[in-house]
Amino acid sequence: MNLHQFRFLQEAVRRNFNLTEAARALFTSQPGVSKAIIELEDELGVEIFSRHGKRIRKLTAPGEEVLRSVEIIMREVGNLKRIGQNYAAQDSGQLSIAATHTQARYRLPHVVAEFRRRFPRVSVHLLQGSPEQVAAAVMEERADLGLATESLLDHAGLISLPCYEWQHMVVTPRNHPLNDIAELSLEDLARHPIVTYGQGVAGRRRIDQAFTQHGLHPDIVLEAIDSDVLKTYVELDMGVGLIAEMALQPERDSLLHARPAGQLFGPNLTRVAFKQGVYQRGFVYVLAELLSPRLSRKLVEQVLRGEGHGDFSI
Repeated sequence: MNLHQFRFLQEAVRRNFNLTEAARALFTSQPGVSKAIIELEDELGVEIFSRHGKRIRKLTAPGEEVLRSVEIIMREVGNLKRIGQNYAAQDSGQLSIAATHTQARYRLPHVVAEFRRRFPRVSVHLLQGSPEQVAAAVMEERADLGLATESLLDHAGLISLPCYEWQHMVVTPRNHPLNDIAELSLEDLARHPIVTYGQGVAGRRRIDQAFTQHGLHPDIVLEAIDSDVLKTYVELDMGVGLIAEMALQPERDSLLHARPAGQLFGPNLTRVAFKQGVYQRGFVYVLAELLSPRLSRKLVEQVLRGEGHGDFSI
């Protein structure tokens, strides 16, 4: 048995049993991946995958147990590398952050700038994606930590901690009739077309829940994951924007009128996530504390060791 076989097995499962995609991801050949898996099966004396012809379809029962052991082995191999890097080159290396567009565009810039000031020899690799993609990047150890509002509580194997609260804003052109209403209601909003985030992004769940609980069916005419895109369409008067507050910048958004909507949709909680059992280099804890002073190294280490939980108040 060897680590190459373990990597090939992991990637085959990640790529939904498509060995061609697994080989492409690992910069090798499909026959090489197939051969390595067969050799591992021969050595273990069990079939890891069930097959239809030459195609693998799913994990067998013993294959599921083999994969669990392989995941532990590969995680600990990664931990050994990080331990060596942490002590051999404490202030250099690479930090990988997975984040949604809104977090990457509006929350992270000043945090990353301060981090780079403190650690000039650490390069930052930023992965942007949907909340599900953020979670997957952390689970697959392509990112040291993830930052998102949705989904990070929904994955076994991830430990997530509250980072900061925020609310939605109602965003309209300067001459919009809603601007003359002193106290907006959901009924007021539902009378106009809505421009907001897609499903599973930036607190969209709370928006849907609020309207549904009041028996309202808003006309959502445009959905996007990018706050800048949403603001552009609001400026064109395509609809009323429901946008994350951190995405509003008065000096840049002078054509827009924005007002808080926390009383309508409630607060949202952005969380930072780590993969359970993964050794973190020292500068990862520094970044966490820059994201929120509550995320001290002591607290994060306690939670990662299973000595606390991630539901403390902000």
